[in-house]
Order: sequence, then C-alpha cells, then structure tokens
Amino acid sequence: MGWRRDGRGRLVLRSGTGEALSAPVPLEIAASYRARTRGLLGRDSVEGALLLSPASGVHTFGMRIPIDVAYLDRRLTVLAVRTMPPGRLGLPRLRARHVLEAEAGAMAGWGLRAGVRVEVEVESDRDRGPQETR
Repeated sequence: MGWRRDGRGRLVLRSGTGEALSAPVPLEIAASYRARTRGLLGRDSVEGALLLSPASGVHTFGMRIPIDVAYLDRRLTVLAVRTMPPGRLGLPRLRARHVLEAEAGAMAGWGLRAGVRVEVEVESDRDRGPQETR
C-alpha cells in the first residue's frame, strides 16, 4: 500500500475475472489533507484521473469543468459512478473510503462502472527520472 501518499502512478481497471478492461490510466494521488483539499480546483482539464484518499464525498464548488466521480470501497471496488457539473455538493457514500475524479465522460470510455475493481500502481522516484532542484 505504498500509494497512501501524494504522488503519481497508473490506474488499472480489472473485471471480476481479473482481465484488464482498458490500458492503464495516468493517475495523480492526493493523500495529504492539502492535496485532497486542492483536488481539481482551478484546472481546465485533467490528464487521466485523481485519487483522493481517504475520502467519502466531494464537491465541485470552484471547479471549471464537469467531472466524473467514482466512489471506491476499502478494497478499491467501485460502488457508484456519477457525473457532477460545477457548483454541486455530492452526498458522501457511507461505505466509500476513496474517491476517483476525472473529466466528465472519461470513466465510461475506460469501462469504469459499479462492481469494477481498480489497482493502483505507484510510480517510484526512479521511474520519474532526474528531479529538478531549486
């Protein structure tokens, strides 16, 4: 469970038989309070998806684009998928422990729906290449 900190990785969608449903999706992980609070605010687009963990609900106040929201349980199984326009408050899901956000329509294209299980593959520091120093 090395993905429990802010970072990047890939999201892999699996069917009930373990078969990959689509190509891996670029993923941004927001696990710190600050990163979860910032979320997708102020962005005009999203490359891939954003995983908020822990989280059981979201809002779209201050967002510029409509988003797809998937509520995940503790085993990373999708409980529900909703599309939310800007300026809305989503009701929290009682069993949700994580929330996945993406541009509206993206999740349907990936085949993400209730019952699908996702896997998080964390990008290590080695995979990122040389870091820029300041």
